[in-house]
Amino acid sequence: MNYIEFDKEKLVNITFAKERELLRCSRMGAFANTSLLRLNTRKYHGLFIVPQDKIDHERHVLVSNLNESVIMNDMEFRLGIHQYKGGVIDTKGNKYMQRFVADPVPTYYFRVGKFNFKSEILLLNNDERLIIKYTILDDVESVAFQFQPLLAFRQIHHLTHKNDAANTNYECCKNGVKYCLYDNYTPVYIQCSEEIFYEHAPVWYENFEYEKEIERGYEGVEDLLNPGKINVKLKNQVLYITLGTEPIDPAALDQLYQDEIQHHTNRSSYFNCLKNAAEQFIVKRNGKTQIIAGYPWFGRWGRDTFISLPGLTLALDKPELCKEIMDSMLEELHDGLFPNIGDGDQTAYNSVDAPLWFIRALQQYTTYTHSEKKIWNEYGKHIRAILDAYRHGSLFNIKMLDNGLIYAGCEGKALTWMDAIVEGKPVTPRTGCQVEINALWYNALCFASEMARLGKDTDFVQEWKEIIKEFPDHFKTTFWSKEKGWLADYVDGDYKNFQVRPNMLIATSLPYTAISEKIRQLILKKCTEELLTNKGIRTLSPNDPDYKGYYGGDQATRDAAYHQGTCWPWLLMPFTNGMVAVHQKKAFPTLEKILYDFESDIKDYGISTIGEIFDGAPPHHPNGCISQAWSVAALLYIKWVLENGKTM
Repeated sequence: MNYIEFDKEKLVNITFAKERELLRCSRMGAFANTSLLRLNTRKYHGLFIVPQDKIDHERHVLVSNLNESVIMNDMEFRLGIHQYKGGVIDTKGNKYMQRFVADPVPTYYFRVGKFNFKSEILLLNNDERLIIKYTILDDVESVAFQFQPLLAFRQIHHLTHKNDAANTNYECCKNGVKYCLYDNYTPVYIQCSEEIFYEHAPVWYENFEYEKEIERGYEGVEDLLNPGKINVKLKNQVLYITLGTEPIDPAALDQLYQDEIQHHTNRSSYFNCLKNAAEQFIVKRNGKTQIIAGYPWFGRWGRDTFISLPGLTLALDKPELCKEIMDSMLEELHDGLFPNIGDGDQTAYNSVDAPLWFIRALQQYTTYTHSEKKIWNEYGKHIRAILDAYRHGSLFNIKMLDNGLIYAGCEGKALTWMDAIVEGKPVTPRTGCQVEINALWYNALCFASEMARLGKDTDFVQEWKEIIKEFPDHFKTTFWSKEKGWLADYVDGDYKNFQVRPNMLIATSLPYTAISEKIRQLILKKCTEELLTNKGIRTLSPNDPDYKGYYGGDQATRDAAYHQGTCWPWLLMPFTNGMVAVHQKKAFPTLEKILYDFESDIKDYGISTIGEIFDGAPPHHPNGCISQAWSVAALLYIKWVLENGKTM
């Protein structure tokens, strides 16, 4: 039996199958995403989703679905399944599904009458191309396939509706057709390995309903254009159909498919699934190597990139890739800050912690590669630019105070990772001196000073010497409460917020820390008692009146719970580092249990990957993005720590 496999009983259970989602990604930014049922339940679902560099650099759904049918003895059997406005489910093609396996590629086994065949879905790693391979498993005399493309040609965050602007024309290509609905889009070439008979009859299919969007409080109904019918009469046991942004010689499809499948990481075990998922976040495009924060709706996020880096690269013994990503991000360092989100003119630099997480990632890279004696020569100027910007002041009132602590924040902005905003106001404002920012700041200063010393930059060492020396006392005076036994989450003037949150965990996790081991122990004990779950770390203690144990509803309701009790797997990375720093190998049984507690999630939300968040309240239902970079990174990092007996 395959590691990930679902039988007919599960596949015909619509409720079960539509709650589990499939994701395949290229290394160029294209992806395919739908439910296990093959029913699109999100606006982000689609068979062929490709970045559009001439429009906005965002991913766009070009082909939502293919609407496959099998024709036997002049009888049509429709394999698709759709939900229309009002919750009406039509064309229940899942009744023909017998079995699904995830390895080596997503594969469905079908039975239509006594006719058996399988469908394998492959997205190429280094090309904007999807190939579906149909293999006939029985001897039959006359079988044909019909494909009715459902075209969207719109950004993943938007929906399309019936309109007169769409170009409904087509062009012929070898064994296929070419479509391009709007100017500036890359066209879609749909080609088969056999000759086709094409019937051009453009028609809008209206009122497809995406129930996940409606549940999330968004518009969830759209129209899709079906330009015509692609008919293929089978001459062999195998048929290929491909979707690409460039034409291809159909005769090359079989060899291309066989060559490509050899280079895909299999999903034959829990850790192979995590490795496969990790690879899908890495995108190389337009000369840059970047990390996608989460699928299907996140793009490149600066903060997420640097937090994810050790788990996605170093834990998989890929230091060159780690460096490549850091160097790509450094091209966008401005005023001492890295982009938070966006690209080009849409870039936002509203992240106080991304530069400090960069230095932390560089520190881990340095430790992993034993490159302490040469790192300052290559990266010293960038580190200095970041530290100087904080010292002298940067955007959004980010500045160093006279006591050496970092202050950040202004009206209506949420600059830390707890960045949810509802009706123009941050849910967790945290304006002031935030505990994790200052912990990261002190670690960055100490690391930079040590690397500068090894690089013989005595001026830098002298410049920061007194600040580093006096910082621990100022940090303790500002954040520590002996009476409470834990650190304040943030401090703004005389106001100190002592809500029990995980940000103080970061202060326990760093190689250079401003707190004693005793304080570390107390923090870890408090977080273990009130924040730790088997699905991550809660963002707020259940004992707090502001705690929200469930994440759901419209955007405002979800954002109100996002950092108010919701569990985040990524926080297990600082938890791991803190636990090992304080308890050494005595922490390993706890960490091992946490690691394996996630194995069941491989089959329960995003198939073969780990989602973004979980409810704070048991049973900790998964939610948010179905595949999140720093969630996967956290588990790979824990695995590395357990195998190597140390942290990075």
